[in-house]
Amino acid sequence: MIAELGHFTLILALMIATLQAVVPLVGAHKGWRGWMAMAGPAASAQFLCIAVSFGALTHAFVTSDFSLRLVTLNSHTLKPMLYKVSGVWGNHEGSMLLWVLILALFGASAHWFGQSLPDRLKARVLSVQAMIGVAFLAFILFTSNPFLRLAEPPFDGQDLNPLLQDPGLAFHPPFLYLGYVGLSMAFSFAVAALIEGRVDAAWARWVRPWTLAAWMFLTVGIALGSWWAYYELGWGGFWFWDPVENASFMPWLIAAALLHSAIVVEKREALKSWTILLAILAFGFSLIGTFIVRSGIITSVHAFANDPERGIFILAILAVFIGGALTLYAARAGAMEAKGVFAMVSRESALVMNNVLLAVAAFVVFVGTLWPLIAELAFDRKLSVGAPFFNQAFTPFMVILAVILPIGAIMPWKRARIGRSLKPLYPAMILAVAFGALAFAMSTGGSALAPVGVALGVWLIAGAGAELWQRAGRKGGRLARLPRADWGKACAHSGLGIVFIGIACLMAWDVEDIRVAKVGETFDVAGYDIALEKVEQVEGPNFLSTTATMRVSRKGVEVALLHPEKRVYPVAAMPTTEAAISNGIWRDIYVVIGDPQNDGGWAVRTYIKPFANWIWGGAILMALGGILSLTDRRYRVAAGARKAPAMAQPAE
Repeated sequence: MIAELGHFTLILALMIATLQAVVPLVGAHKGWRGWMAMAGPAASAQFLCIAVSFGALTHAFVTSDFSLRLVTLNSHTLKPMLYKVSGVWGNHEGSMLLWVLILALFGASAHWFGQSLPDRLKARVLSVQAMIGVAFLAFILFTSNPFLRLAEPPFDGQDLNPLLQDPGLAFHPPFLYLGYVGLSMAFSFAVAALIEGRVDAAWARWVRPWTLAAWMFLTVGIALGSWWAYYELGWGGFWFWDPVENASFMPWLIAAALLHSAIVVEKREALKSWTILLAILAFGFSLIGTFIVRSGIITSVHAFANDPERGIFILAILAVFIGGALTLYAARAGAMEAKGVFAMVSRESALVMNNVLLAVAAFVVFVGTLWPLIAELAFDRKLSVGAPFFNQAFTPFMVILAVILPIGAIMPWKRARIGRSLKPLYPAMILAVAFGALAFAMSTGGSALAPVGVALGVWLIAGAGAELWQRAGRKGGRLARLPRADWGKACAHSGLGIVFIGIACLMAWDVEDIRVAKVGETFDVAGYDIALEKVEQVEGPNFLSTTATMRVSRKGVEVALLHPEKRVYPVAAMPTTEAAISNGIWRDIYVVIGDPQNDGGWAVRTYIKPFANWIWGGAILMALGGILSLTDRRYRVAAGARKAPAMAQPAE
């Protein structure tokens, strides 16, 4: 009965979304306030209906209701409760329900927190948001219904994919979807502005918090996915340039460009057309990511579905929304004339360069991700594009971006003098060169990766500090009174610097050791003595584990006692590798137990990974920067309140 209620409320949500898509849009065109006012309550009702539907599906997973096909395929009575709950979105149908739930949440939030928005703009934004909802609710109901019943329910389920039974994967998809779907708000604002034929500073002020929230969630989601891959897959890497990893990374890059571009629109009323285009592309790349994950065109441990028919449906959604938005963009290009002018050397120019680098970097990732598919379809050739291509093609753009970021952030608007702008950054330059030289001195090989990466990371961190100090005035008197957005920007740029340092040091100084070790044997890896003390069979709640005990010491002092595992999940009949990691600020000791060998030994892989945790620590600091910026008073007060009356009745 509860499952039927969930199915009914999903159908009801589709009906409400259809009304929300049509009535407010007509009302905005005709100037009928009653019709426009319908958008807000409809958005709230749509969210409530989808929330009830999602709750019904969650109830089915928690109570192990195997009369539902989806529960049978993705759950089991012995599965821990955390993974019963995460099993709701650990599959195609449930994850799409989470997708539309978050979409409706953002639409309802625009109603709840958008009281200062002009009536017509708000009606159009919520109408466009509802159109997206109609498309994806129809997709769920007609191709991916999560509430299908089985005529003869089994006694137990087939279990969730063992790779997904992990805390990192329990929280990774919700954060990723909050980022993916959150970019729909920037898209809705962009299309609404195109319909209205008006883009100004107030519009940029309204769209920035939504974009910032989506970017922040996407940052956390990508970091959680990278962390999961690092410790769960047993390969010892943090990023594999997997197509699905790239699918989330591309909208992150475009969203970062959109954030910086919106600043120029807000402050100088320039780059209007470019900002609107970025808002369309950001959500477009989110839809491309959804298509990649669910169409079956690629093979990945992250992929949810392998159904070409569903892929065609999503491709049609992508074509309608992005194609339609780009057509409207082309028709309205003349209405987005930039007002602000600026010199070649100015903060605006630096932000333009920032945008170009981020956009081109996203395009490089896009081409590398889809080129194997294009080559197979167009040239009947099977190609593989891996890490070497991405590292060589993508890295130069990030290096240039890191160099110009502190300089652009400290430049004045409109016109600047490069010598005068660089003066506050001289200490940061000296510090960056000093740390780069230190990294060079510590390097034993000929690679320049560590010195360059460390120098760039320190340059970003010290540059962010120098900008804060300059804004605080003489002797830093106004430091505590600076807007939170300034602190947020400093945190985000510093976090990026920390990520640079972590990646450079890890890739340059990583140590790998692969050997066969017998119980009782001790071996040396980069100065650490590692003893394989025992290997035993352990029974878990829903798996069987081969667990090793490995004692790590250095110069006779115990450093860690590690327990790497090799698990087998009998229901799914699938093995997984559980690495054991001794985490530290300066290094991780990472050990993996493999298969037994004919001579009685065990395959053992050991990695010493310097600065690994700086990568995820930097990502967390970047997300914290987003949170600080969102709490800025200027985002809580009515955005562009003085300009709102003027925008309330724009010329049609």
